[in-house]
Amino acid sequence: MVMDDSQLRTIWQHRQIDDRTAHLSGPLAILMNRTLAKKVRQLGQLAKIWDEVIPDKIRDHTALDSLHKGVLTVMVDSAAHRFLLQTLLGNGLLKEIRARFSGAIDRIKLTPGQFYSVDLAGQKRYEF
Repeated sequence: MVMDDSQLRTIWQHRQIDDRTAHLSGPLAILMNRTLAKKVRQLGQLAKIWDEVIPDKIRDHTALDSLHKGVLTVMVDSAAHRFLLQTLLGNGLLKEIRARFSGAIDRIKLTPGQFYSVDLAGQKRYEF
């Protein structure tokens, strides 16, 4: 059986391995622009409000950890400061934060934790 050039070309094309690689730049750009940028803006706004509303003696012992589904998680480095912050939030400070914040905060979850307010070079760890 003799095949002409078009038949051989067709068979050759079908036997070639498809290039199934995909660049991650497209999906990562979408993730960065839509999801992460919004989270950074929200946490930046919350950090500014937090700095204005929380007294200095307590604020220095706290760090905003995350905001997920309306729950703001805040790390507090000692039980005494956690108790003081819980008391302040219960006495109306939570309402003031909610009024100033453009997003939704259903509750503030206080978790014990250790954190550093400066990095190894002495610069502020969190900048929004």
